[in-house]
Amino acid sequence: MDTMTELSFGQRLQTLRAAASFSQEQLAERLDVARQTISKWELGGSLR
Repeated sequence: MDTMTELSFGQRLQTLRAAASFSQEQLAERLDVARQTISKWELGGSLR
């Protein structure tokens, strides 16, 4: 089974962000959200 399907959204986001060599700040800028939002998503907080 594909390990990516076993990961939570936050774990997948963190894995893919790291693979793309993006910091949370860089990804936040690209998505037009605050860096803290990326952190919350990765930690399993709100998805809004």
